[in-house]
Amino acid sequence: MAIIGGIFLIVSVVLFFVRLSKLKQLACIRSARLATASDIHQVASAVAQDIGSGSWQDYVKVYGKIVCDQPIHSQVKKVACVYYKTKVTREYEEIVTRKDDQGRTIKKTERQSEVVSQTTLSTPFWLADATGKIKIHPEDANIETIEILSEFRPETQRSSRISFGGFSLTTNTHHNARGRTLGYRYKESILPVDREALIIGMANDMTSLVTIRKPSENKQQFIIALKTEGELVKNVSGHVQQVFYAMLGCLGVGTALLAVDLFS
Repeated sequence: MAIIGGIFLIVSVVLFFVRLSKLKQLACIRSARLATASDIHQVASAVAQDIGSGSWQDYVKVYGKIVCDQPIHSQVKKVACVYYKTKVTREYEEIVTRKDDQGRTIKKTERQSEVVSQTTLSTPFWLADATGKIKIHPEDANIETIEILSEFRPETQRSSRISFGGFSLTTNTHHNARGRTLGYRYKESILPVDREALIIGMANDMTSLVTIRKPSENKQQFIIALKTEGELVKNVSGHVQQVFYAMLGCLGVGTALLAVDLFS
């Protein structure tokens, strides 16, 4: 019972830090200055005239449409986007040896999985609103994506190469890999073009073109969300509340179990 209580306490500590992370995200959303593309360009131009270009920066939030002259295409589905993440997981059966409660050695077949490929790729794009557009460099952003693929494909023939859509990979499935391959699970998510998005990041004029990119300070987050500011605040606030109650629940259960074990 003490072990179970300890596990609940550990989970409560993990949830405490998850809540801190969500509170930090909420603070970033609220602290960023609401701006338009035109406003950002005007401020940057005014500062450049006064003190020269290259030194101005402003933590902003801008809402508009994702526009890209040369979008990339997702690895499997080949959908036009400005960011994609593709993950391929091999699922297999393996015979494992364990000991039961009586100390007897038993063998059983268990289903396992391992990631065989994970790829992310992004490209700079424009965020366009009613006043103009501004360049976005999405590297290292916290990006909300849309899942466009989640499919398990059973292995139908013994081969050292798998392929699906635009994806292909040479594998060691039948040589050094563990267990019997059941198949491969493909997942793909994207940040699509022509979608409304909220960008929260650091606008600066370090290059000849004013851009929004990842802030240099850790306390400021770089967020790309497919929501309005109000929707995003509501979503994050809800997570903060849920995590708080889950943390209190785990703390209470863990403390109670340890107390019972201590006084029993």
